[in-house]
Amino acid sequence: MGKIVALANQKGGVGKTTTAINLATSLAVLGKKILLVDADPQANATSGLGFDINGVNIYDCITGEAEVENVIKKFEGVKNLDLLPSSINLVGAETELLEIEDGQKRIKNILSGIKDKYDFILIDCSPSLGLVTLNAITAADSVLIPVQCEYFALEGLGKLLNTIKMTKAKLNPGLEIEGFVMTMYDSRLRLANQVAKEVNEHFGDLSFKTIIQRNTRLGEAPSFGKPVLLYDAASTGSVNYLNLAKEFIKRNKKQTAYE
Repeated sequence: MGKIVALANQKGGVGKTTTAINLATSLAVLGKKILLVDADPQANATSGLGFDINGVNIYDCITGEAEVENVIKKFEGVKNLDLLPSSINLVGAETELLEIEDGQKRIKNILSGIKDKYDFILIDCSPSLGLVTLNAITAADSVLIPVQCEYFALEGLGKLLNTIKMTKAKLNPGLEIEGFVMTMYDSRLRLANQVAKEVNEHFGDLSFKTIIQRNTRLGEAPSFGKPVLLYDAASTGSVNYLNLAKEFIKRNKKQTAYE
């Protein structure tokens, strides 16, 4: 059976969606069967892979208007990579989930029937700690937390870790922290080195050794509807995310469905 990993950080602009898209792509290139779930109303993971953000999407699954198997899209650019798209309509789910019985477990229920078809399901959460994000964390086996190497990087992490702790206690007892990934790293900046050192010291083995460097190609790729591996395979961003995927697989050697 596959593993569900939620990528979460309520602080915006930390490279969360960039990590979701490019980690998913890199894992697929390395032979893993991957589903990327866009659980953010901004739908950046959807448009970043070149899909229409106005089609049938995860919101229709949450409201019961569509079956998840009929909504999943196959990404033609990379074998083994599927997408469950999002749209701005997902904003409405925050209210509707309050009225649905067992609303906190809606995404979990949606994914439970397809979980064994994938090695990994990655959920790109919105930069908030609302009901949709809570749903994603409740559905997940673990949470991967991108942390940018900038000022105030650790600000708000306490709130996220507290949410994870509460979710584990009340809704999802098996929930673990997958780890922390440092993003937007610029080795020329003393502050970036200081933040990276602080995260490594504070979180120890939970910090991934692979660090995602600042890279122009990473920022350009989504506007072409491509992951960076297809946009510029030789770029620093491509190399970083392939290395992250290899480290991710190594950490999860026992959990992959098709080993």
